[in-house]
Amino acid sequence: MTYEEKLTKAKAKLMLEQPYFGTVASSIPLEKNNDILTFTSDGVKMRYNSEYLERLSLEEVEFVMANGAMHSVLKHHERLNGRTRWLWQTATDYVVNAMLVKNGMQLPEYAYFEEKFDGMYVEEVYEMLRAEMIDNSDHSMEQETEQITDSDESGVENLHMQKEHTPDMDAPETHEQENADDKEEASSTPESEELSEEMKERLEQIFQKHKRQGNLPKDLAFVVPEYFSHKVDWREFLYGYISSHAKTSYTFAPPNMKFLYRGIYLPSMSSDLLRVIVAVDTSGSVDEALLSTFLGEVSSMMQQYPNYEIDLITADAKVQSVHTFLPGEPLVYELSGRGGTDFRPVFEYIDRHIDYSTLLIYFTDGEGSYPKEEVSYDVLWVMPEAKEVPFGEVVVID
Repeated sequence: MTYEEKLTKAKAKLMLEQPYFGTVASSIPLEKNNDILTFTSDGVKMRYNSEYLERLSLEEVEFVMANGAMHSVLKHHERLNGRTRWLWQTATDYVVNAMLVKNGMQLPEYAYFEEKFDGMYVEEVYEMLRAEMIDNSDHSMEQETEQITDSDESGVENLHMQKEHTPDMDAPETHEQENADDKEEASSTPESEELSEEMKERLEQIFQKHKRQGNLPKDLAFVVPEYFSHKVDWREFLYGYISSHAKTSYTFAPPNMKFLYRGIYLPSMSSDLLRVIVAVDTSGSVDEALLSTFLGEVSSMMQQYPNYEIDLITADAKVQSVHTFLPGEPLVYELSGRGGTDFRPVFEYIDRHIDYSTLLIYFTDGEGSYPKEEVSYDVLWVMPEAKEVPFGEVVVID
């Protein structure tokens, strides 16, 4: 099997066996570069030595692809904060590779791995590596610290080699590395920054999708803790979530004109159409202030998107009213109910009467009877405090 075939098959296997890694890996450009010894990733593109890949098994090539995917997620070069670059990237590799091994992937030749780093954050591994280098040196701590810092750029081309291949700290910086640094600075243009933002948004959407599906890799929180600990304004999250669905709306009216001349009839993407189902809990446990907040957000959706189709369902223990709002219609509604809370009738109504279900936003206080079986569409529960839900994602109103 050639290395090209291995790359193709490895990507396909990742999509089936490790869908998060596979989805991210599919969005990363690959580049053959036999001037490097194994493989390396700068977070934007993954470069590999074809002769190295020829020697690896298919499972080991999967590992290489997943490693490159995680470096795109990490953006390690943006998180230096004054640290030594090559040592920081080495620490990053130890943490990434420990996570990949934890997820049952086969470690390839020369890849950084030590069991003692399992379940540790990158910052912890960096400090341990730095302390080990100082302890094992004949120099004083002051001299060693200076050497580590001064050797910031040495050997960054082969980040994935084992310790015996770690670059000489006393080695002078090469002309090739100076040229690489110049290229890196030159590449920081408004266009590249815009591309980086697009990539960041795409990676965030991939993460949220697989989080909802419950198939995120083990120990991902140690590698990218900011995905799990960052706090955002709930409205910012809500509308980011809504936008991701609006962007992926497709329609055959009109079809995609790009391929029509070839007799290929494909849907076109309608980026300005928002089709969403909104359910509002009108039970007695939802007070007037909270209900006003719920309906205020529905009004905001109608103002933010010029082209929308919003099915508004009000319900307590049963469905009280249903109305489909189109552009230009005022948000006129009649609130009724104020009884107990049962979420199941809303889902039953959607199954029977709405055939395009992709996203349901349920505004509620979270107190009620939930369906037992997960639905095929995305569900976002918006509530004043976090409650355990059987499926979907929760956004807490501050």
